[in-house]
Amino acid sequence: FLLVFVRIGTLVMLMPGVGDRAIPARIRLSFALLLSLVLMPLVRPALPPFVGDLEPLVRLALLEGMIGLLLGAAVRITMSAVQLSGTVIAQQMGLSFSASVDPLQGVQNPTIGTFLFMTATMLIFALDLHHISIRGMHDSYAMIAPGDVPTAADANQFILEAFVSAFKIGVQISAPFLIFGIVFNLGLGVLSRLMPQLQVFFVAMPATILIGTLILIGVIGLMLSVFTEHLSGVLNQLIQR
Repeated sequence: FLLVFVRIGTLVMLMPGVGDRAIPARIRLSFALLLSLVLMPLVRPALPPFVGDLEPLVRLALLEGMIGLLLGAAVRITMSAVQLSGTVIAQQMGLSFSASVDPLQGVQNPTIGTFLFMTATMLIFALDLHHISIRGMHDSYAMIAPGDVPTAADANQFILEAFVSAFKIGVQISAPFLIFGIVFNLGLGVLSRLMPQLQVFFVAMPATILIGTLILIGVIGLMLSVFTEHLSGVLNQLIQR
């Protein structure tokens, strides 16, 4: 049970929604204990024989914690794509100075990034992606058996691919605002040349916020749909086919 709890507990602490700082630590710990009790009979065949000595048990527990951290970090890195897109959108709309404390993460982010992250977390539960996460926890024992040590090259490649895919999807879902920023700033440059006496800054700021808000209202559904599909693909990688 200790070996199961170490891996499952680490995965729960990094699980989107459930593992966020807004959830009290006692609730997260209770959920990890109950989930470990439920999964233990299912993953018992994959567990090594009972170890009576302390040293091998501690070594196995550390390995299970590393495996849980590796798999959970990939999902947590994927969630950071929403924060990246929120930062890009805030910069293009001129709202990067408007920051607030994210109640889920406990860190300061642009307000738009916090809004997108909370909305994405809500969609995870609305679309039952947390069920895929729990199934992935069970199937992770078929992917990496207890006691097996992933090579450093494989672990580095796994995390690197998670970073690359998260950055890629974060830029993709914020692409409409990147295009808007380029076109709008080019237009302002032409306008300032044609009318040098016009105070471009006083015209640009309200227009940028207004047009950016209208674009956000129009594309937020598509943005979050693309992200949830990407997150579902990442979670499905943990499921044994």
